[in-house]
Amino acid sequence: MEQVVVGSRSSVVGYRVGAVVLGAVLVAVAAQISVPLPGTPVPMTLQPMAVLLVGGLLGARFGALSLILYLAMGAAGLPVFTPTVPLFGIARLLGPTGGYLLAYPIAAYAVGWFSDPARKRGVQEPQVSGLSDPARKRGVQEPQGSGLSDPARKRGENPSGAWVPNHKQEVGRGSVNPGLAPGVRTPWVQTGVGAFTGLVLIHLGGLAQLAIITGSIAGAAQLATWPFLLGDLLKIAVLVPVLTQLTPTIRARL
Repeated sequence: MEQVVVGSRSSVVGYRVGAVVLGAVLVAVAAQISVPLPGTPVPMTLQPMAVLLVGGLLGARFGALSLILYLAMGAAGLPVFTPTVPLFGIARLLGPTGGYLLAYPIAAYAVGWFSDPARKRGVQEPQVSGLSDPARKRGVQEPQGSGLSDPARKRGENPSGAWVPNHKQEVGRGSVNPGLAPGVRTPWVQTGVGAFTGLVLIHLGGLAQLAIITGSIAGAAQLATWPFLLGDLLKIAVLVPVLTQLTPTIRARL
């Protein structure tokens, strides 16, 4: 039984590591699709959309970790940033578009936090074999009788009578990255608020760094905010139904 539990935990860790890496790769690929705009050093790219998608699908913690990995790859000199900006490595993070990049992990965390169903529902892990949480943590097992009076064994759930942890069911009350139970859907309004909040945070990061470079908040907004508003609204309209449908499937594996 212990080998089964260890194997299950190892597979979960593998899924999580793979998801974090794939999230960073997705954002890197989206960065290569960019269109320079006249009058602004900030190109139009699919990066923000990919950032919000990764944060919503992986959840707050893993989404933020994925974007931190992405920034680390770029700072190390890997070609993961948008090629239309002639800065490389750490210099990109200090340049006119660096504020957007530095805001990515925060935006991904925000989207994942808003799309966490346990945050509002207060889902608790189920009680197994009648043991309280402290008893299970201490490894105390329920006394075994003849086996005829054990409802769980009558249903064929666990013939050995031992408690088997299930990470997909153990959703903490304050979890920021739960695995969704089968059939659970993330409300589209909640997802929409998360996507909107993530975009606002990305814009605030870009606006702040450009304001420092240009010395003018109004000028920074003219360069980095106003040209992108319509496109950002379209991104939210596309992302919300996608996240609402895919989040339960992805989170259930994490």
